[in-house]
Order: sequence, then C-alpha cells, then structure tokens
Amino acid sequence: MSRDEKTLEIRNVAVIAHVDHGKTTLVDALLKETGAFGEKRFHPERVMDSIDLERERGITILAKNTAVRYRGTKINIVDTPGHADFGGEVERILGMVDGALLLVDALDGPMPQTRFVVQKALEHRLKIVLVVNKIDRRDARVGEIYDEVFDLLVDLGASDEDVEFPVVYTDARAGFATTDLETARAYNLASDRSGFSFTVSPVLDAIIGHVPAPSCDPGGALQMMVSTLSYDDYIGRIAIGRVESGSLRKGQHVAICRTDGQVVQAQIAGVWVFKGLERIEVGEATAGDIAAISGLEDVSIGETIADPMRPVPLPPIKVDEPTISVSFRVNDSPFAGRSGIYLTSRHLRERLFREARKDPSLRVEETDSPDEFKVSGRGELHLGILIETMRREGYEMGISKPEVILKGSGAKRLEPYEILSLDIPEVYMGRVMEELGPRRADMLEMHHDASGRVRLTFRAPTRGLMGFRPVFLTITKGTGIMHRVFDSYGDYSGEISTRREGSMISWETGITTTYALHNAQERGILFVGPGEEVYAGQIVGQHSRARDLDINVCKKKHLTNMRSSTAEEALRLTPKKAMGLEDSIQWIKEDELVEVTPDAIRLRKMILDRNLRHRMNKEKGLEAEEEE
Repeated sequence: MSRDEKTLEIRNVAVIAHVDHGKTTLVDALLKETGAFGEKRFHPERVMDSIDLERERGITILAKNTAVRYRGTKINIVDTPGHADFGGEVERILGMVDGALLLVDALDGPMPQTRFVVQKALEHRLKIVLVVNKIDRRDARVGEIYDEVFDLLVDLGASDEDVEFPVVYTDARAGFATTDLETARAYNLASDRSGFSFTVSPVLDAIIGHVPAPSCDPGGALQMMVSTLSYDDYIGRIAIGRVESGSLRKGQHVAICRTDGQVVQAQIAGVWVFKGLERIEVGEATAGDIAAISGLEDVSIGETIADPMRPVPLPPIKVDEPTISVSFRVNDSPFAGRSGIYLTSRHLRERLFREARKDPSLRVEETDSPDEFKVSGRGELHLGILIETMRREGYEMGISKPEVILKGSGAKRLEPYEILSLDIPEVYMGRVMEELGPRRADMLEMHHDASGRVRLTFRAPTRGLMGFRPVFLTITKGTGIMHRVFDSYGDYSGEISTRREGSMISWETGITTTYALHNAQERGILFVGPGEEVYAGQIVGQHSRARDLDINVCKKKHLTNMRSSTAEEALRLTPKKAMGLEDSIQWIKEDELVEVTPDAIRLRKMILDRNLRHRMNKEKGLEAEEEE
C-alpha cells in the first residue's frame, strides 16, 4: 500500500433501504461526484447491479463493495439488498461497517422492509445518516419523512444517541443533495431547477462528520472475518472482509479458523483494496480497511483469517433462521435431458452445497431419497433467485410446493408470520380484504390519500400468503403494489386453503391442437397454446372447479365429407396465461411439481400415470373428473 493510502482516514458505510428507494442510483451519483467514471461523458446506470438478474428485476440481490476518495478520506461503500429475503447478505455486510446511509422515499416514507434494515442497523450499533430521496416526485412529503423515521427508530428501541442523526434531502437520479429543508421544498415545487447547485457532496460530508472511523488495532494479531466471496477466472476465489486487527500482506502465511473449530494453514497470494469501480492490488492492507484476498481456495463465509501463531476466531455471523423450504429433485419427466447440461443427483448436490457455503441464510439437507434435497431459505424470492440462477447455468430439476418451517409441536406449534403492505386503488379494497380473510390476515393499519389510493398493512401467517401475489394482481388489474417482510413466529393459525381451483392435466403425450384447446378453455384457464408439446401428467391449465380434470388437449377434429356454412370458420382461443417461475412455485399444490429446465418451466403432477393417480386419490377419498 502506498504512503498516501496509509495516511487516508477511513469510513466504512453501508447503503440500506426498502426495495426501489434508490440505493444503487445514489451510489452511482457518489461515484460520479468523486470522479470514479473519469472523463467519460456517458456512464452506465446502476453500475453496482452487475448480474443479469439484478438488472432485469431492478433490485439488488448481492451486496457489493466500492470506495471513493473525498477530502482526504477513503469512504468504503457497500450497496446492500433491500429485500428481507436476502437478509443473510445484509447481516454479514453490516458487521464490517460503522455507519449506514438510510434511504427513504420522499413519497412512500418508511416501508415494511425499511423497518427490517433499520432494526438490523440498530442491532449492529451503526451510526445512521438519513437520506430522503426522490424529492422531485410530485406529492413528495419532504417535511414529514423525518418524523416518520424518528418514530420508527423510537418504536424499535433506539437510544437518545441513535435518534440524533443528520438528514440529507436528495434527488439521486439528477445528482442533487441539500441539508436544508426549505431548499428541498423549493426544489420539489420548482418547474425550472436550473438555478440549483447539482452536487451530492452534502451526503459525503454527512458521512465524514457523523460516521466514526473504524476502531481497529493496526498493531494487534491479524483478524479478518470473511463477509462475502467473489470469483475471478484468472485469480480464483476471492475472500472479502474488514481487517479487524493487524495487517494483510501478499505472500503472508495465515490460519483459517473454520466455523466447526478446525484451524488450517494457508498462504495469501494477493491483496486488493477498492477504488471506485476497480480492485487495486496492493502490498498491504491495514486494520480498518475493507480488503479482498486471493489464494485461499477453501475458505467460506463466516470464517476468520487469523495470525497462525495466535489463531483467535472472531464471533460468528448470526443470521435469521430460514422460514420456508422446498424440495429439489432430479427431473424425471418424459422431456428430461432435452436442454439441460447438469441432470444427475450428483450435479444437484454439488451445486446446492456450494451455494450453502457462500450463503449463510440458506440450508441444504439430504433426504431419504438420493435424488431429492431439502433446501430452506428466507422466502420465496430468496429460493426463486437460486432456482433461476441454476436454470441459467444449465441445471434441470423438479421443485415442490414451498412449506413453512414450524417450531414446537402439538398445541405449542409456532409458525412464521409476515407483515404485508398493500398500496391499492380504493375501489379494490373490498375484494382484497375478502381474499385475505380466509388466509387468516389481521389488519394493522389503513391510510387513505387524496389520489384515491389506500395503504393497508396486515399481519398474516406465511402459509396464508403463499399464492396470494398472482391473485392480488388479478384483483387489482395490475395496479396494486405489494410488499412482504418476515415479522416473527406466532401461534399456529389452523388449516388454510390458499388455492381453491383444481388442475387441468394432459391425458396423453403429444402436440396440442387448436380444436382441443378450444373445448378445454371452457373448463378453465389454459397455461399452454396450440402447437406445444406436452406429456401425460403435465398440468395444462387451472380448472374452474375445485377438482382436478384429466383432459385431452392433443385431440384432432375428425375429417368428414360433410361441409357446413361454418366449417371454415376459425376457432378463437383465449390467450394462454404465462406462468413464470415464482408464480408457478406459489400456484402448485402438495402433489404437484414445477419442472425447471434452461428453456422451459412446466407444471406437472408428481405421479404422471393417470390410473395410478386416480387410484391413490380414491384411497384418500378425493374426487377427480375426466373429460367427457
């Protein structure tokens, strides 16, 4: 490390917020302000969202590091996920920073997931800088957000010191920031904003003035917690974390203190620190800085890099326990192996356990079947991102219906509950509440606004909210906004029926025809269109009744010598309902699977054979229908 690097003061700060409140956009503005983009006139938006899924969904999934230089201070910035399903990412990142930029939308105010990230920040005793973002929005409540955040902190048990935080008002997309409330109000109301000074330096000043320098010991024995992992095709595995004491040097011999108590010896091949969008190789990284090291191919998140003469591990990372689980099984459908590369249980096992090593909030367990694995995570989105990632890598698998993880037994059974926040047009409020009633949801709050929308807050068991999202979007005609966040474990709420419709199941293997689908669409909603290849046991639609229906969607019209006046009339089909991965996982029942391959997502029955399925249903007292 150069002499200039060593003389720089250091601040380590995380950017935390509810989903879509502008974390990554603010980081873009800070990078631009400090010259990280160089002389480029145009620069990419959301540069920290580096993986395809993040750009496609517009959310941050993996925490990422960057660093800027400002007025003689090096500020390490970590962009964290805002969704509670990625709480494991948030937990381990907050352990290596001393402060947090809390972003809150100037119109929405604190949301359920704002509460989640603030609670985690308080648990880690971080100094908070409030950033009220998107003050350019029409109807922005610029002056009210501070009071709402203050009340939230008090409600979470914050101390007098915690609630003494600076406030910066920003329009991160335009690169504007001010600490003056009246200037922020004037900016919000102005039709021409050319007279304002466009700079985000007030955010950087607040970080330097309020967030303390890391209290680490440069002269102590080496200790660094591995908080996240990266990979480089040339360098190999890269471990990232904050150096708590001592220093790291290229070629240094170290000890890896594993989470199971074992201590193994290793040697550091290279040391990097962050500067703007780049990793800069250095000779040494000292206590307090966030560094990346290579050469430790067998290191995992939560392990401590320590002095080989005094290998003392740091306290392990604590993350919230998983709340739901699904089964990953080898794809055994008739179409298995058509597009995937990794098909066997060995491939599946290796990939899942590799993911569990770098994601502390994910749990993978083997089952009685060698072809099936139980995977537990923080929510449907958490598991859905893993499934989608594996699918794009070339894996094929069958996914079961998610099940909540219960605690206790008998009368003392506990189940996970979530806080559900809905923002909907008031006209749909009755139907939404009618749908949530059987799902055992209790209303906590209701707020109306002048635009005719209403914000509803419920506490509901996780079981009751499974499959609610597609129903909610149908009821509100796509105009509703829905957010969920884990709350706590509570008393078991009894039986809940989340899907009342049955499935329409293909009778045979073949190619679907317009003639057959025209008859089938009268029975329910179709998931397939004409000319698609289906197999016996595949689910091709949602039945309008509660019972399953076996139906022939490959039937062709018999040819005759008779012609009628309407013989040439084209048959009209209702467009099929496209079922995405997360919609499919939420929709299926206990005896159904989602078949996931690189080029297709299909729904199917676990038991494909119609006669065997009917026999088993008869034994259970269940009724089924067959096409006439």
